[in-house]
Amino acid sequence: MTISAQILPNLDLPPLANNRVVALAYDGLCTFEFGIVAEIFGLDRPEMGPNWYAFATAAIEPGPLRAHGGLRFTCDGGLEVLEGAGLIVVPGWKGLDVPVPDPLIAALRAAHAKGARLASICSGAFVLAATGLLDGRRATTHWRYGAALAERFPKVQADPDVLFIDEGDILTSAGSAAGMDLGLHIIRRDFGAEAANLVARRLVMPASRDGGQAQFLLRPVPRAREAHRLSPLLASLRANLHETPTAAQLAARAGLSERTFLRRFQEATGTTPARYLTEARLARAAELLETSRADLEAIAHASGFASAAALRRPFHARYGLAPSDWRRRFARRPV
Repeated sequence: MTISAQILPNLDLPPLANNRVVALAYDGLCTFEFGIVAEIFGLDRPEMGPNWYAFATAAIEPGPLRAHGGLRFTCDGGLEVLEGAGLIVVPGWKGLDVPVPDPLIAALRAAHAKGARLASICSGAFVLAATGLLDGRRATTHWRYGAALAERFPKVQADPDVLFIDEGDILTSAGSAAGMDLGLHIIRRDFGAEAANLVARRLVMPASRDGGQAQFLLRPVPRAREAHRLSPLLASLRANLHETPTAAQLAARAGLSERTFLRRFQEATGTTPARYLTEARLARAAELLETSRADLEAIAHASGFASAAALRRPFHARYGLAPSDWRRRFARRPV
């Protein structure tokens, strides 16, 4: 089987006020988390035009530096590289019991005071929390570390059940791969939905994932004999957003008792049928807000909601923005 190459569209991205992205590096660097930052922000992307991100790496300590997997590396410079950064990313941390050096805390505070956004992946949230800049704010980290974050930094509103949290100038993400979700979110915020979708396509991953970390906690894997029953049913729910079948009706379509169906559905999706359908409707509404010029009433009906009023409250609860604000922020720019 041969897969033919496809030409990527060229985007005329608007210039950012500051497109300089700096990733922190340290001895014992979390290789995967750093790789996420370098892939999303540091890869040359000619299809994005001249206004794409400028990427650099800052060592928080003198070398030689080692990363997980036996790698040794050098960086573009030390903490002075943070000067003038528009976005600083902390890709994990050495360990929950490893103190954050005072010079790093001071450098992050100074950069933030000058307007730099700060972001973290996984245990990198502990570094941001150590600066005090997360006090009184929501933050997330890997679900395994949520209790430790709340205990050590009681002024931080730790939420271990979400993939990422955007507090405007400070952003945190959950374990490892959630850093890709956060990176795509930042691209979407900076350059719009079309740019984020294009990068997601290059990464061979969805532009956004629904749900929180709860769906990734240890739970029984759905039995193989149930997979063929649930997959068509989930596809049908997404394709028929105007329908609101009962659990009993869905169980009958899956050939299961209602009790068994609900258990298998929870195992497979991490949520209930009703919540799954609501998430699918909200995702469709968000997509239409980004890609169409239809009014809110039409988008609500096309997404399975009775009216624009019925859409507004759950949309804001799910995405933290009103539908009109979502459209203003994320609508695709004309190519």
